[in-house]
Amino acid sequence: MNVVVIEDEQAASRRLIRMLEKQDLIVLASLSSVETAIEWFKNNSHPELIFLDIQLSDGLSFSIFESVNINSAIIFTTAFDAYALQAFKLNSIDYLLKPIDEDDLAKAVSKFKDRLPKQQAVTLDFNDIKNLLVNPIDREYKKRFSVKIGQHLKLINVEDIECVYSENKGTYVFTSEGRNYLLDTTLEQLENELEPHKFFRINISYSFFFAFTFKIFISPEFV
Repeated sequence: MNVVVIEDEQAASRRLIRMLEKQDLIVLASLSSVETAIEWFKNNSHPELIFLDIQLSDGLSFSIFESVNINSAIIFTTAFDAYALQAFKLNSIDYLLKPIDEDDLAKAVSKFKDRLPKQQAVTLDFNDIKNLLVNPIDREYKKRFSVKIGQHLKLINVEDIECVYSENKGTYVFTSEGRNYLLDTTLEQLENELEPHKFFRINISYSFFFAFTFKIFISPEFV
């Protein structure tokens, strides 16, 4: 699997590359700035996965994606947790805080591999096909949540949710209106109720989040 490392600290870049090579990943390039990254992506085939620091010598790496259309998956490798929500507006797999732990890196790579489409040999006889046509497999996922505000109930549509997170033993949703609401459920329960191709789960500094991948959010996985 081909990857690109974008990191402006040479020592951190070398250490990360060594860890990636242990994972049998092929590092196509090691880039150190926004400018060099934009130039490289404009002139080369894009990798399957990017390991991306956020604060580079000439600005935030988010500006790379404003100049080049990149569809590669991203694993963020940064010393700062303040950009987590902004990071997950992109095609993000995980958000690893420096110094990067080898086990955490291996889990992030494994998470990416698990999301790759798997080719499986499928053999069906006529009755199997008939059963699938008559009884199609369909799974209903949650479309809205009800939250209590004082003596009233408020309905929140799933498409209005930016993220779901756990704090002080409570589970909260953060909406596109910029408001937080307490849910009467747990992240574990939500993992089975939310559409896996829209939400993914991550672990940031031992806090757990769910995120709406089409917006910003953080967990089908925010793990």
